[in-house]
Amino acid sequence: MIRQAASFIKTQAMNPIETIYQHYIKAYKVSTDSRKIEQDAVFFALKGENFDANDFALQVAEQGVASLVVADRKDLPHHERILIVDDSLKTLQDLAAYHRQQSKATVLSITGTNGKTTTKELVSAVLAKKYNIIHTMGNLNNHIGVPLTLLSIKPETEIAVVEMGANHPGEIDFLCKIADPDYGLITNIGKAHLEGFGSFEGVIKTKTELYRHIKANGKAVFVNQGNPLLWEQSEGQERISYGRHCAAFCPVAPAACNPYLSVGWRDHLIQTHLVGSYNFENVAAAIGVGQYFEVDENAIIEALEAYTPTNSRSQVIETGKNRIIMDAYNANPTSMRAALINFASICGDNSLLILGDMRELGTASEEEHRNILGLMKELKFKEALLVGSNFSAYNDNPDWKTFDIVQSLCQYLESSPVSGKTILVKGSNSIQLGKVLPLM
Repeated sequence: MIRQAASFIKTQAMNPIETIYQHYIKAYKVSTDSRKIEQDAVFFALKGENFDANDFALQVAEQGVASLVVADRKDLPHHERILIVDDSLKTLQDLAAYHRQQSKATVLSITGTNGKTTTKELVSAVLAKKYNIIHTMGNLNNHIGVPLTLLSIKPETEIAVVEMGANHPGEIDFLCKIADPDYGLITNIGKAHLEGFGSFEGVIKTKTELYRHIKANGKAVFVNQGNPLLWEQSEGQERISYGRHCAAFCPVAPAACNPYLSVGWRDHLIQTHLVGSYNFENVAAAIGVGQYFEVDENAIIEALEAYTPTNSRSQVIETGKNRIIMDAYNANPTSMRAALINFASICGDNSLLILGDMRELGTASEEEHRNILGLMKELKFKEALLVGSNFSAYNDNPDWKTFDIVQSLCQYLESSPVSGKTILVKGSNSIQLGKVLPLM
């Protein structure tokens, strides 16, 4: 266990974690980007597929910006500011785990197939009304992002909201061993990253690693009572329920969505800036967490109504020529289906779909793309522009145009401008559908 490992680290003089920690607590700052190092930060020289920060380690050390440079390349010359370790990434993770054990902050971890970043943002906005909090910036939710989030915890931090992502078995368990969360929340479990997980059952097993860790080491999990799968998976452990089916603790219901979601809660109508009825579950989660942590009712409403999504996550963009629902950060069969059903209910006659392939589906790719095309027919969408090899291969509707790459779509839009439309833009981030925005 990480807690035991941290204790072991502290008692071994030759282990570098305690040395690094003494540098770290001078300013509670770490960096992995040689271009953005603050005074007194500890710099970790990490290796990526296309870079090796060890190449800049000596330069950073000689500039005197970093308190300490942690590197793992043995050919670096001796320098008083450079500490050579066997693995700088593992050392970053060990330091984060060690710091988490020294901190008195409550850690709430959030994962799920869809909505985890939006839920994290909403929960953080609500909790910030009462507590000194830190939270995952953007979607830095992996084996590097989670340690960096934990290392942003300061002595005054009361709650840390930590987002966790995964695309392979065991990854949530690994992140839990670093973050050791007190509370957990899974937004939902759907068909995403099937190539990495191997099957939908693999997704379930990996996501619910959060539940199992909390049951063994933490306090409680927040569970949407209206989600049968999550309710079943969390059985037998301490749980706080929320959602429209939860009359006992936090009854909440969707009121309207045209295009922005309104939510009825007690005697209040909460007017959000979120597009899509599928965001109801995210709002309900934030209300449930806020209630549990005794945030004032009016403060919860204020936080939810003030939140505006960014980074192509259900953003409404009025361009002067078109109204665009930009939801192109990511896509999988579950989120694509929800987006299409919602769009069909609000778009009216002058609608247009711009959809990109759903990536990382492995052997399920053909079936899932055909299912989405079938749903589009069922919902009677007349106009669609489809990007990617899968949609191009399986589309049989002559009214829906297909393009292998987004550059081809951009050329088409330049020669055939679109105006007066309500447009849903959704696809995997790697399709780069954001490039069509200037042409809309």
